Amino acid sequence: MSKLNHFQQYKTAYEIGTICLLFFINSLLLATSTIMEATRDSKTMSFQIWEPFLWEFSSAISALSLFPLIIVAFKRWPIGWGKLLHTAKFIVLGSIVFSLLHVAIMVAIRESVYWLMGANYDFGDVWFELLYEYRKDLWSFIGFVIFIQGYDFIFSRLQGEATAVSDNEDDVEPKTLERLLVKKLGKEFIVNVKDIEWLESSGNYVNLHSKGRIYPMRATLTKLILQISEQGFCRIHRSAAVNMSCIDSITPTGNGDSEIALVSGKKLNLSRRYKEHFKFKL
Repeated sequence: MSKLNHFQQYKTAYEIGTICLLFFINSLLLATSTIMEATRDSKTMSFQIWEPFLWEFSSAISALSLFPLIIVAFKRWPIGWGKLLHTAKFIVLGSIVFSLLHVAIMVAIRESVYWLMGANYDFGDVWFELLYEYRKDLWSFIGFVIFIQGYDFIFSRLQGEATAVSDNEDDVEPKTLERLLVKKLGKEFIVNVKDIEWLESSGNYVNLHSKGRIYPMRATLTKLILQISEQGFCRIHRSAAVNMSCIDSITPTGNGDSEIALVSGKKLNLSRRYKEHFKFKL
């Protein structure tokens, strides 16, 4: 398995791990910098040694908890250079909501820890501190936007994206599909639908698993199944479908569902909701 294929298979775990590591390193550096600056400027620190770590890590934990919401917002309200007014509104409104939630979670964490330590946390003048925090959160939010957009752009170029290929040039959305065109790193190549082993719904995309590779296609699983069902594809779960010719075995699990083992070794869940239709197709 190539490094790209391994990353595709465990993409979510890699993404979560990398983001958490970056936030951890950044918080650790900021906390230790605060302590080093305090010891350099005076012989005695005006705070306990644990406080800078709480300040920085509470902010990081708060931002991390909101990161998935930003990604969901991107999917719900896509931005781009062709939508400058919409993008500006998204950044302004999104940054305000992000900052308010970020401060609320951060202060709640600090209040809890200070209480456990038998101390009192003073947030200060609310309106002044909210403005102070928003100045920082605005740039953080813009940084998140740039990071997410850049990451999606680079990764889409590395893994490629599939689009339908029709024999009729006037048929923009063919009723049946036999081939898909994949654009990857400036190149284009054809993937035969019959070579796809299984389909996986992922937000606005459907991931096509073929010969150890994953190709995302902007479509819904329901619509795509209608276009390729004649080639032996059957839905087996709310978020998955399988190529019947790639099935090696089917094993009941005892709760009404079954486990489908593919020739490649991949195992999929056959939901009891789709079992009757699957038996009919089989």
